[in-house]
Amino acid sequence: MDHRKPLTLSIIIPAYNEERHIKACLDAIAKQTEMPNEVILVDNNSTDDTARIAVTYPFVTIIKEPKQGIVFARNAGFDKASSEIIGRIDADTILPKNWVRLVKKYYAQGNRYNYALTGGGYFYNLKMPPKAVGGWIHNQVAIRLNRFIMGHYILWGSNMALTKEQWNAVKSLTCSQTDIHEDLDLAIHLNRIGYQIAYRSNIQVGVKMKRMFDDYPSLYENTLWWPRTLKRHNIKKWVLGWLGAHIIMLGSPILILVNLPFRIFKR
Repeated sequence: MDHRKPLTLSIIIPAYNEERHIKACLDAIAKQTEMPNEVILVDNNSTDDTARIAVTYPFVTIIKEPKQGIVFARNAGFDKASSEIIGRIDADTILPKNWVRLVKKYYAQGNRYNYALTGGGYFYNLKMPPKAVGGWIHNQVAIRLNRFIMGHYILWGSNMALTKEQWNAVKSLTCSQTDIHEDLDLAIHLNRIGYQIAYRSNIQVGVKMKRMFDDYPSLYENTLWWPRTLKRHNIKKWVLGWLGAHIIMLGSPILILVNLPFRIFKR
């Protein structure tokens, strides 16, 4: 990256039937203190109003990816990105107002072309535990436990950035299976070809715990993608991911019950 020129940043949003979430996501981007250079929404065969909502935002470019799966939508968006830095979020991600500025600031300081970047998050549809506690628990499990298991930080798909140069170097190595976590896979392959991953706790976003409340039957399978991804990459401590996945499943009914009164009252 040429630091003599202002850094450019593209935000990529893979989306499949996200009409309930995409407006809040794009509204948060519109409120950034420093706007991204481009926002690319990858419509992955949505049958709802996702694209029709997104097209009302002048700063959004919509592309289509006919091959079903978030990994294919991600790849299409990353390939289309024209900026030096590629930011990746989900369609239910709510960015803080300074997200773009913080990511650009990170890459502008020193020689960080060798680093991909990730941050933390909290679940905005949970009232209990409170935001700060829920965010701390999430970061301990998703970020720090995975670092212990893998020996390096992960990239969390709801809140991550890497350089276009890194993507071009790793994209032919990444896996295309749709039954593993593609963001975890990306982090593993980046690390194995010599790139490092940085975690910054001050770059924190809100996300929705969708599967627990909106699609509970899929929660178990999706949670088991965690140890499956580790095992397929021959990471010896994958069994810790298996234990973690089952602890999450055991704890999820408790979270549903303690949050049920808040959801009923809201209605």
